[in-house]
Amino acid sequence: MLHVGQTAPDFTLNTTDGTPFHLADRRGRHLVLYFYPKDDTPGCTAEACSFRDQYEDFQDLGADVVGISSDSEASHQKFAQKHRLPFPLLADAGGAVRKLYEVPRALLGLLPGRVTFVIDKEGVIQYIFNSLSGATDHVRHAKDVLAKLPA
Repeated sequence: MLHVGQTAPDFTLNTTDGTPFHLADRRGRHLVLYFYPKDDTPGCTAEACSFRDQYEDFQDLGADVVGISSDSEASHQKFAQKHRLPFPLLADAGGAVRKLYEVPRALLGLLPGRVTFVIDKEGVIQYIFNSLSGATDHVRHAKDVLAKLPA
């Protein structure tokens, strides 16, 4: 898996509205990049809604939030609208970015893993949290890390 101190690998994926999200264009702001297994499943919904409910806190900490799964843009669009998500979800249909970030599979390789990366303004990975269970813990850990970084 990638490690803290490493430059986050660059990528481009489409957002829920079809516009490209290019990681390199996000320099200058911290970024919470979270990989999750599937739209509208209980754990993934809890995680996304927790990021939604604390989104303003992330903004105050100088950070953007972005979610990635292998679901389609249409699935992301429905999920984001249903739960009023204020941040983009990226469609990694072939799993190329998941592989680029070395996100492991979980539950005996049956499910895509749940991993959160905190990336600083310069594009350096400052924190990695890998846990399929405790989906909302990803939000708490990311905020704790961001609170220690210069805004």
